[in-house]
Amino acid sequence: MNGEWLRRGRDGRLSVYLLSDTAVLCRAERGPGGSWDPARTVGGDQRLHPVLAVGQGPDGYTHLVSWRPTVTGESGLVHSTHFRPRLSALDWTPIGHPDKKGDRTGDPAVAVDGRGRAHVFVRTKGGGVGMVAQKEKGGWDPWRDLGGSDVRDLAAVTGESGLVELFAAVPDGILHWRQEEPGARPAMEEALEASVRPGTLRALATSPESSTLFYTDEAGELCAWRPGAKPVPLLPSVGPGPVSVIRCELDGHDCTLLAQRSASGRISFAAYPTEQESAGAWWTESGPRLPADATVSMTRDEDGRVVAAALTPGTQELLLTRRKDEPGLALEAWRPV
Repeated sequence: MNGEWLRRGRDGRLSVYLLSDTAVLCRAERGPGGSWDPARTVGGDQRLHPVLAVGQGPDGYTHLVSWRPTVTGESGLVHSTHFRPRLSALDWTPIGHPDKKGDRTGDPAVAVDGRGRAHVFVRTKGGGVGMVAQKEKGGWDPWRDLGGSDVRDLAAVTGESGLVELFAAVPDGILHWRQEEPGARPAMEEALEASVRPGTLRALATSPESSTLFYTDEAGELCAWRPGAKPVPLLPSVGPGPVSVIRCELDGHDCTLLAQRSASGRISFAAYPTEQESAGAWWTESGPRLPADATVSMTRDEDGRVVAAALTPGTQELLLTRRKDEPGLALEAWRPV
């Protein structure tokens, strides 16, 4: 899963996106803060590979991207838009392959620009990055080759400007692409020398000028990097995979909140003033001990309160907590939904 799988829809309801062996499933609140519907299949009856990229535009619509098998030994990317949690998502639409045809080349990433157009990124067979984007009046532009080599993991994000950015991990560092204007082809702007643990990239828009990339280095440090500056070791990572990260207001301050399943099995949270990594951060554990495959995702509800969800893929058990209406980051008891 690439991207936050817990989302707040345009109507204020929360939804979560789950993977089965052959489909994408969605569970949604019946009403803001209310009970939840059972999981249902998203996008029709097409058989999918168990991979999903999730993005969301300023209009609140959620964009989903996955691979589907086509002919023997080959696959193609598909896209679906989910307008509101309790409505059915659009059927999966084929959007092609970065090399025109072939098998899966890597996990996709998706970001939605300020005009609501999805931008899909994926590794090419040659190891670079391919991109395809929606047209403003419907349909899709041709695939574009963004360059790069030996790309491994991707993280896409839309800045506060509405322009799309892409980060990619390579064996000896990180590459960064950014649009110069709406609809433009993202240009590679910087290459950072860094050691990056596979599968740990997560990006967040943190100011009108910058987005911040979070990753774990090979020494186990969770680092924050904004292009144009040096990466900052923030605190030790407590678990594998990427952190879940959002911005929220804590005691009147714009803060960045991180969450990750720790080695103990509980969910750990850390917060610090946005773009002020020098202020320091530390982990605080919350909730019950969860299986090793459990993951966490965060969003804010229609009242602006932080909501965190923990999902165990093997059983599809879903737990939820919200921030209490009191100072600090006090959370309600975790409850199953």
